[in-house]
Amino acid sequence: MPTPNRTIGGKRHPEKQKNKAIPQPKRPEWLRVKAPNSDKFLETRNLMRDLNLVTVCEEAACPNIGECWSKKHATMMILGSICTRACAFCNIATGRPESIDPHEPDNVAQAVAQLRLNHVVITSVDRDDLEDGGAYHFAQTITAIRSVSPLTTIEILTPDFLRKPGALEIVVKAKPDVFNHNMETVPRLYRTIRPGARFEHSLSLLAQVKKMDSMIFTKSGIMVGLGETDDEVASIMDDLREAHVDFMTIGQYLQPTPKHAPVDRFVTPDSFSYFAGLGKQKGFLMMASTPLTRSSYHADADFAALKTAREKMLT
Repeated sequence: MPTPNRTIGGKRHPEKQKNKAIPQPKRPEWLRVKAPNSDKFLETRNLMRDLNLVTVCEEAACPNIGECWSKKHATMMILGSICTRACAFCNIATGRPESIDPHEPDNVAQAVAQLRLNHVVITSVDRDDLEDGGAYHFAQTITAIRSVSPLTTIEILTPDFLRKPGALEIVVKAKPDVFNHNMETVPRLYRTIRPGARFEHSLSLLAQVKKMDSMIFTKSGIMVGLGETDDEVASIMDDLREAHVDFMTIGQYLQPTPKHAPVDRFVTPDSFSYFAGLGKQKGFLMMASTPLTRSSYHADADFAALKTAREKMLT
């Protein structure tokens, strides 16, 4: 059995997060959400349990879970529920991962078919312990979904495949409709917020996808409220456009537990609207920028808008 590190707030997190707990500031009104309680929410949850599937909706404590699951939209998390990284913002368990479930690609495909999804988002934990970082498992999952639900468009949200030569090629060859890899925060904060990652590598990963297959939409996102400035947000937009990224998401960081990185600021809805407009000016085909925006929030509708934007650009 895997042995994750010490428990914090019901989750397992590494010993290095024994920093003094910083109380969470009161959330502003625009970040309040209703508790999930609908019948469709329970149906979605039961289906995930029946098929032994993990969702990032639960593992990352997403505030939109009630809305999304009530619409039978769920973001599947493959490759287990234990991550080999220990990012300061993330609520997912850190430790020694379990073995890969060989039935997982087929189980994900069954869930997609039963939920009758037009668009699905597949993500994963970081698996630095695997030779390919889990790339082949991503490809198998894409293939399994296409075999049972060929009209469903597939969006993947991958790790950075740092020091995993050939991994990106495996995933791109499977031809997802959208390749998403989140930058998460601005370069200055990587050492404290995303210590296991490298900003330039993540940026290069997105650029390489476009070089390998220009028809795959690329997407990336950041959180605000971790200590970045508005100028740094604008600068990372320029970096992503330099890498030919099509779609950017910006959402408010919310501290999962008092042991995680504290919230530096609550960004106002007006500021999020400003970021959305700035991103469009800089050339993104699609911008999703609201306090509750997350990588897969409204991903189905956003994908449809993304396709329309590209069609307009090409005509």
